[in-house]
Amino acid sequence: MTPLEIGILGCILLVVLLISSMPVAFAMASIGLIGFAFIVNPRAAVSMVTADLYDTFSSYSLTVIPLFVFMGQIAFHAGISRRLFSAAYHWLGPLPGGLAMATIGACTGFGAICGSGPATAATMAAVALPEMKRYNYDMELGGGSVAAGGSLGMLIPPSVVFIVYAIMTEESVGRLFIAGIIPGIFIAVLFCLTIYVHCLLRPNLGPAAPSTSWRAKFLSLLGVSETLVLFALVMGGMFLGFFTPTEAAAVGAAGSLAVAAVKGKLTWRMLKRSLLETVRTSCMVMIIVAGAVMFGHFLAVSQIPVSLAAWLAGLPLPGWMIMAVIIVFYLIAGCFVDALALVLLTIPIFSPVVTGLGYDLVWFGVIVVVVTQMGVISPPVGVCVYIVNGIERDIPLQTVFKGALPFLGALILAAIVLLAFPQISLFLPGLLR
Repeated sequence: MTPLEIGILGCILLVVLLISSMPVAFAMASIGLIGFAFIVNPRAAVSMVTADLYDTFSSYSLTVIPLFVFMGQIAFHAGISRRLFSAAYHWLGPLPGGLAMATIGACTGFGAICGSGPATAATMAAVALPEMKRYNYDMELGGGSVAAGGSLGMLIPPSVVFIVYAIMTEESVGRLFIAGIIPGIFIAVLFCLTIYVHCLLRPNLGPAAPSTSWRAKFLSLLGVSETLVLFALVMGGMFLGFFTPTEAAAVGAAGSLAVAAVKGKLTWRMLKRSLLETVRTSCMVMIIVAGAVMFGHFLAVSQIPVSLAAWLAGLPLPGWMIMAVIIVFYLIAGCFVDALALVLLTIPIFSPVVTGLGYDLVWFGVIVVVVTQMGVISPPVGVCVYIVNGIERDIPLQTVFKGALPFLGALILAAIVLLAFPQISLFLPGLLR
C-alpha cells in the first residue's frame, strides 16, 4: 500500500473508533502510532510518541490553558457568575423572555473569564434555570437559552479552542482572542433577538419578570465590575503589548484570586476544589492535544494534507466555493465530533488549503469556531445540551434540544454575515499591526 492509501485507511479506522465511543485522545494516538509505524518503521513511531507526549506536556505555550481554566474556576467559586446574572436580570428581566436574555448576557460575561463552552453552560445552568422556574418560564426556552449561551464561551476570549487553534496554525493567540470579541457580541445580540421574537410570538414561553427601580439597576452593575476589570486586565494588556498571552493568563488568574480574597470567598476548601477541577480539565485538553499531534504526524507522512490541498486548489471552482465546501464539512462534522477534537483533527488538513487560497487564518479560525458552535447545541453530540440536562435532570433531553433549535438559525445567519464581511472579525486584530 502507498502512504496515501494507508493515510485514507487510517482516517476511516479513526471514524470507526470514534463511532464506537473510544475516547478521542486514545483513538487519535493509537491510529497515529500504528499508521506512522506502517509508513516509516516501528522504532521511529515509538520515538515519535515519546517526543510528542513530552513536547505537549512541557510546552510553554500550552500553559495558558491551565491558567485560564484556573481563572474561570476561581471566578465561578467566588460568585462572579451569580452577580453577572443578577445584573443582567435587573436590566433585561422585565422584557418578554428577559430572564433568558439575561442568561445570554451573563454567559457572554462569564465566557470572558472562563474560556470553555461546556463550563459556561454548566455554570449558568446552575445559576439561571432555578430562577426561570421560579418565574414560570417554559423549560424549552430556559434549557435552550442556557445551552446556546454556553456555546459563547468557545468564541468569547479567552477561548481554549482559539488557544489550541493558534498552536496548530502558529498564529498569534492574542490576535485570535481579539478577533473573537466583535463576532461574540454580535452572536449574543442575535441570540437575544431570537428570544425576544419567540416570546412575542409565544408569550407563555417567557413571561416578563417584575420591573426593578433605576437605583437597583445601577447598583446591580457593581456585580459586573469584577468581570470588566479582569477582562480589561487580560485583553487590554495583550492588546497594548504589555504582556504575552501566557503572561496575560497568569495575570488573569492572579486577578481572580484577588477578587475572591476581597469578597471573602478565598478559602482552602474553595482553592482545593478549583485546583482539582483545573487539573482535571487541563489534563483532558492536554492529552487530546497530544493525541492530535501524533495523528497529525501520521497525516503528514501519509501526504494526505498536501494531496488534498493540491486537489482542492486544482478544482475549477472559485475560492469562495471551496471555502463553502470546507465550512459545510465543519457544519456536518461538528454534529458528530467534539469541537476541540474536530479542530485538532482537521486544521492540519485544511490550513494549507485556506492559506493556498489566500484567506486569512485568523478569520478562518473565527469561522471554524462559529460553525462548530452549532455542533455543541445540535444532536447527536450536543455537549452543552447534555450538560444542561445533566444538571437539571427534570428537564427532558429532547426539550433542551428543541429549545436550542432557534439558536441554530441565529448561528447560521452569523456565519453567513461573517463570511460576507471578513472585516467584522479582522478589524480589531488589524489594529495590532
